[in-house]
Amino acid sequence: VALPSVLPSPSTHTTAMFLAKALQRNALRTPMRKAMPQLHRCMSTDDDINMLSKLLEEAKKRKEEAKSAAAPATDYDGPSFNVQTFNAISPVGLQKYPSGKYKVSPEPADLEGGPHAIMLRSHKLQVEEVNHTVRAIARCGAGTNNIPVDKMTEMGIPVFNTPGANANAVKELVVCGLLLASRGISEGINHVKQNIIPEEDSDYPKIAARIEKDKKMFVGQEIAGKTLGVIGLGHIGSRVVGAALSLGMKVVGYDPALSLDAAWRLPGEQMTRASSIDDLLKEADYISLHVPYIKDKTHHLIDAEALKIMKPGVSICNFARGEIVDGAALRAAYESGTHNGKYVSDFADKDLMGHPNHLVMPHLGASTGEAEENSAGMAADQIIDFLETGSIRNSVNFPDARLDPKDTQSSRLCIVNENSPGVLGAVTSFLGDKGINIEQQINLSRGGIAYTVIDMTGQPDDPAGLQEELGAKVEGILSSRFIGVPFHNELGRPGTFYHVTWFQES
Repeated sequence: VALPSVLPSPSTHTTAMFLAKALQRNALRTPMRKAMPQLHRCMSTDDDINMLSKLLEEAKKRKEEAKSAAAPATDYDGPSFNVQTFNAISPVGLQKYPSGKYKVSPEPADLEGGPHAIMLRSHKLQVEEVNHTVRAIARCGAGTNNIPVDKMTEMGIPVFNTPGANANAVKELVVCGLLLASRGISEGINHVKQNIIPEEDSDYPKIAARIEKDKKMFVGQEIAGKTLGVIGLGHIGSRVVGAALSLGMKVVGYDPALSLDAAWRLPGEQMTRASSIDDLLKEADYISLHVPYIKDKTHHLIDAEALKIMKPGVSICNFARGEIVDGAALRAAYESGTHNGKYVSDFADKDLMGHPNHLVMPHLGASTGEAEENSAGMAADQIIDFLETGSIRNSVNFPDARLDPKDTQSSRLCIVNENSPGVLGAVTSFLGDKGINIEQQINLSRGGIAYTVIDMTGQPDDPAGLQEELGAKVEGILSSRFIGVPFHNELGRPGTFYHVTWFQES
């Protein structure tokens, strides 16, 4: 059967159906072995049809399962919460938003009243793309380099990320990187494609003989028994530690900012904690980097001085950020002969382009269906929690905050303000002067920003007017948000009762 160069649809369902029907039409006319050499030659035509029919049934089953996993229904009948998306977000994550209560679109024009939240992956967000109605931004992934976080903080907008959602995907790629650095795998594959096949003029017996003969050109080493240095022991680094130990490696870890939660994830006495990064560099046969890029702290963490401390044959895996490694220094070390280990990364480096020791691939760290689903689902949960209850978790610029309800009939006011003395006192005095009883509150800060959640008795008669007067009288308030009765379906009106001081003054 003659197949077109491009199949009619990228979906598994359509492709399987197309192939199955084509095979059925041509089974009696065209021998499978001659017409479709890309399929297993040892299989009969009937086997092929049965296999593709099975694929088609499985695709139909997945399609039905996806339908049944649609967004949860709700009896909410007020205006919707609006979420603007950039990039292609996993449908599994988008299905987290209850139908009717949320509207999700990449086009702001489709979101009446403007977006309340932004959800993105790799899109480089510009300040002018952030409408004054936006309350929160969520990045489906760990890094937030593509978001102007400092500016968002000034505007009183929390930025969320999804730490750990892609940890397993990156861990698996690190294991792959260790093997690529050790066994000449990619070099051997390229040798077969670029040298053996063209040189032997596609003569199979000669190619087979060369493949066996040329194996001596790619003798590598095993990773078992070698020492892996893991710099950064968070969600990904701790998983890499576990994987390396299971492969028989010795592990030395270093993380000066190790949190208590991260410490619990580590395998204790099975690994060694280095007291300094230099101690790790001296011991390691391989190094895996898992630190965020911070301009004044981790920029060129692996530089000329670090390379001098390492063993000459150390291979480096960098699936964190390209700027962490000084490519110019590494190239100089290669050319001087002082370093000969591989550098495996999914980031381009202008100074290492074309060097045989730089094994670079597309940015595949989180590029699995599972990681994209996990990240999108986690980001959606965080947006929902913040918009509906004011709770904050996994924000890179705001403090974690959660205030459990004391009285289900109380109303909730969330305030973002500059972290300055006297602001909280001025807020509570203002509310007291208005005859408003505060049932409970939390006030937390992070850097120059403070976040206050106040539960008050009953519902104010004029929430919008109350917030406007509060913003005018209390200096330092960036925004305030009235969200009605929290943790219930009585959410007030999502499109209103949001006061943004900087926008009102502009």
